[in-house]
Amino acid sequence: MATETAPKTLQQAILFFADYDNCHKAVSAIRWPAGVVRCPHCDSDRVTYLENARRWKCYGKHAKAQFSLKVGTIFEDSAISLEKWLPALWLLTNCKNGISSYELARALGVTQKTAWFMLSRLRLALQAEDAGKIRGDVEVDETFIGGKARNMHKAKRDRLGISQSRSMIGKVAVMGLLERHSDAGSQVRVGVIANRRKHQLEQTIGDHVDLGSTIYTDALRSYDRMAQHGYVHHVIDHAEAYVDGQVHTNGLENFWSLLKRALKGTYVSVEPFHLFRYLDEQAYRFNNRKMTDAARLVAALRGVLGKRLTYSALTGSEVPQTC
Repeated sequence: MATETAPKTLQQAILFFADYDNCHKAVSAIRWPAGVVRCPHCDSDRVTYLENARRWKCYGKHAKAQFSLKVGTIFEDSAISLEKWLPALWLLTNCKNGISSYELARALGVTQKTAWFMLSRLRLALQAEDAGKIRGDVEVDETFIGGKARNMHKAKRDRLGISQSRSMIGKVAVMGLLERHSDAGSQVRVGVIANRRKHQLEQTIGDHVDLGSTIYTDALRSYDRMAQHGYVHHVIDHAEAYVDGQVHTNGLENFWSLLKRALKGTYVSVEPFHLFRYLDEQAYRFNNRKMTDAARLVAALRGVLGKRLTYSALTGSEVPQTC
C-alpha cells in the first residue's frame, strides 16, 4: 500500500478494503515487491493475468498452470475473499485486547466457526521469526494462565482433578523475556513452558539471551544459578518491594496485565493446546506498538507468505503444514 493512500482509521480501512483492486495491490506488493509476478510452482515470470477469473496463467510445463493471489499464503484454499481477510487482519493487529470470533463473525457476516478458523490462521502470520538472541538488560518472569477453580463448573473441576485448595492444577506455565531499551521500545518474547524448575528456566534463558547480559528476576529460587551461567543477575524480592532503582520486572508485569486482560475479557476460555497462538498475537501487538495501524497491518501481511494452516492441523488431527 502506498503511504499516501493507506487507511489510517478503521472506517477508512473498511472502505479501502471493500475494493478488490486495493486488496489485490496490497497483497501483490508484499508477494512480489519487485513488481514481477512469478509462478509459485515453477518460479517462471511467463504469466498472464486472467482478469475475469482473478487468476494468473503460467506458460511453464507443469500440471498447475493457473494460480491465484492466495496460493502460497495462509489464505490458500479459502473461499473467503480478500475483502474480508484484510479487514479481519486489521482488527486483529490493531484492537488492543484482540477480537473474539463471535464479534468478527458479526462484523464480516460469516459463521463463528469460520471466524475462529480465520483468526487462528491470521495468528500464524503474526508469529515472529527467530531474530537471534536478545542482549543488554533483560527482564525475566513467568506466570500461569488458566481459569480460577472457584469459577469452574464442578464437572469441569472433577474432570481436571482440581480442588478449591489446589487451584494451580490445570493451569499452563508461561515464561516471558523482555529486552529493555531497544530502538523500537522494549521487546518481549513469550512462550509456554513445561514447568518452573531450574533446568527448564535456565535452558529457556540460555536459548534466548546472550551470555554477559544483565537479567532481572523475582526471588524465585529456580533462578539462583544464573550468575554461574555467565549472566549478571539482579533479584527483586516482591515480599519487600517491587522496584529498587533499575531492578524490577515491571515491564513484564505490564505485558502480563495486557495478556490476561485479552484472555479473560475478550477470549474468555482458551484451551492450552491453542494458547501459544494467543501469546504470539499479544506479543506482536506489544512489540509493534509504536507503529501506525497501517504499518502494523503491512508488517503482519509479510507474515502470510509461505505458511499454511489447515482445519485438521488446527484441531489437532494432523501435523501443521508449511508451503
